[in-house]
Amino acid sequence: MTNAFVINGGKPLKGEITPQGAKNEALQVISAVLLTDKKVTISNIPDIKDVNKLIELLGDMGVIVEKTGDDTYTFIAKDIDQDFFQSETFKSKGGGLRGSIMIVGPLLARFGKASIPKPGGDKIGRRRLDTHFLGFEKLGAQFNYNPADGFFNVDASNLKGTYILLDEASVTGTANIVMAAVLAKGITTIYNAACEPYLQQLCKMLNRMGAKISGIGSNLLTIEGVNYLGGTDHRLLPDMIEIGSFIGLAAMTGSEITIKDVKYPELGMIPDVFKRLGIKLELRGDDIYIPAQDHYEIETFIDGSIMTVADAPWPGFTPDLISIVLVVAIQAKGSVLIHQKMFESRLFFVDKLLDMGAQIILCDPHRATVIGLDKQVQLRGISMTSPDIRAGVALLIAALSAQGQSTIYNIEQIERGYQHIDDRLRALGADITRI
Repeated sequence: MTNAFVINGGKPLKGEITPQGAKNEALQVISAVLLTDKKVTISNIPDIKDVNKLIELLGDMGVIVEKTGDDTYTFIAKDIDQDFFQSETFKSKGGGLRGSIMIVGPLLARFGKASIPKPGGDKIGRRRLDTHFLGFEKLGAQFNYNPADGFFNVDASNLKGTYILLDEASVTGTANIVMAAVLAKGITTIYNAACEPYLQQLCKMLNRMGAKISGIGSNLLTIEGVNYLGGTDHRLLPDMIEIGSFIGLAAMTGSEITIKDVKYPELGMIPDVFKRLGIKLELRGDDIYIPAQDHYEIETFIDGSIMTVADAPWPGFTPDLISIVLVVAIQAKGSVLIHQKMFESRLFFVDKLLDMGAQIILCDPHRATVIGLDKQVQLRGISMTSPDIRAGVALLIAALSAQGQSTIYNIEQIERGYQHIDDRLRALGADITRI
């Protein structure tokens, strides 16, 4: 029996909410513990399925994992069981977790070989892994895919630094290649590297462990290989997708909400995009305060043409918040074109929003025009199913703003990315129950 959320919407919320640690950063830095046999301590780890599964997988490999606090773990990757990687357990656990691709770089660097089952995960179109493997090959790895057992095998007993121009600025691809390169002989240069804050965090952590990475924060990384990495302590940034989701939630439900400890300088243009939708927010210390608003009006471009919100690699607007912006625009005054460039089929959840009474024209799989209702008409509650993590939270926000009762099924998808979301929303006064 699957779980579902039942939401009675249409009520303003009030209070403070603290974002969890960043999921996408967690998957990278937890994989990085495999690069050393010394103790690494990581704090602000979110308690969500994708991260917990990765931690469990490390334990199965032989990493000594200890939970030392609510959100803090220590890892010692001294003895890694190489046979585990050919086991059925690894095939089922590794295959069910998209983040498991992130262990390949560190394993290659330290042990000279790695295997990975073909990854699973989100239904948001194809996510290519070519970038990862092309990068490993340039560093000198031999790569083969065995269709019989569904494993990618990579062998690299002798990684050598080289110049790599990435075919796309893939965050996980960049992270994986960086982790492989830190222990390679010589100098590796990665151009068209992703430069997300989470990747900067990984590079800073590796440098504290003894790596020599320069160009952090730019799209040109230079990595001077070292022979050995030691331990370190690392704290994850708050999750910027949660922060954006809560800004949207406040506006859509007309709520007064304070989002605590947001690490504002790391949010890039996220606050600005929500301001363009007419949402008022102010920075108080390191908290974002959003007043209760009856109306918010979408800006137009200077010449009066319709505002476009499009995703792009960092420091552009993150694709993970496109679903949220689309939902929040439903109750704005004015119109906006949402252009989801980076993934296919991420906009297909708009049919549920249409059922709720939204005015949206789906132009094609990548573009949707939202004609704002300006809160003249409330959305109505319906039953719906969450297709992926981000759409799930977008639908949750829509349900909280809607008149009447909504039921959201397949909430496992939401819980892959957001910890204890129902408890945290109830603390703001939301009427949400799990059935």
